Amino acid sequence: MIELRQVTKVFGGRTAVHALDLAVARGEIFGLLGHNGAGKSTTIGMLLGQVWPTSGSVQVCGHDISLQRAKALHRVGAIFETPIFYDYLCGRRNLEILSTYTGITPARRIDEVIEWVGLAGRERAAVRTYSHGMRARLALAQALLPGPELLILDEPTNGLDPEGIHEMRGTIRRLHVELGLTILLSSHLLSEVEQLCSRIAVVHQGRKVFDGTLAETRRTESWIDVELDRFDDAAKGLMAAGWITAVEGGCRMALAPGATVPVVTRWLVENRFEVSGIAREQQTLETFYLSLVKAARADDARN
Repeated sequence: MIELRQVTKVFGGRTAVHALDLAVARGEIFGLLGHNGAGKSTTIGMLLGQVWPTSGSVQVCGHDISLQRAKALHRVGAIFETPIFYDYLCGRRNLEILSTYTGITPARRIDEVIEWVGLAGRERAAVRTYSHGMRARLALAQALLPGPELLILDEPTNGLDPEGIHEMRGTIRRLHVELGLTILLSSHLLSEVEQLCSRIAVVHQGRKVFDGTLAETRRTESWIDVELDRFDDAAKGLMAAGWITAVEGGCRMALAPGATVPVVTRWLVENRFEVSGIAREQQTLETFYLSLVKAARADDARN
């Protein structure tokens, strides 16, 4: 559904995106992660034909966006940047007006998307009376008007409270499952990406530093969390025995190559330590992302 090949975008003397390769398969929810200024918005702008690449190829729904923009975006819906509505008009009237930008939209389709996003019953109220969450739902309704196969969402939960985030997450998941949409989701909320996406890409300073599945980000680390009496004595003994290489915070130990949780547990018990709990530490998307960014910044400093 999306394929970027060696895409570069230069603004003046600044390279916003550098030689980016990216592929999003039909039917998946793909997460695009990166700090502010990493190149996410520029990438989405190129996907929507609002920013032209300096070099490289951008294909959406099988069409080159530079050569066949109308065909490429025919079945694409998007929430990009801050949606603007006519506050003095009702939500439904806003959708009627906005739908004319891309073609005639039947009234039943407008009713359908209002139902899909959970605005039924409030569609006749003026948009100025809408909460931030309702405005986000109206923006999603607008994105659904053309009956898209591909949905591009740039920070769809930005500014929402926890309840609004939960509701939006459920709506996105339902749209994916019931309508079979392919979704590209750009977000700085790692917990949302972790709950929604099956695959992600991380960009840093315009360069891709990771592209893979969520399962790959959850690689088991070599650290273990330990609850026991006489932690310092146990750490010294395990270090001398060659089973650990470092300790941290009075509760964490780094396993030596070849060491396992059962081996460490057996040593502790045989040496009369009272073990209340021991578990291998699992890496989260947050720790994985932060480690990537830290390594990327170190590379930047060296270069």
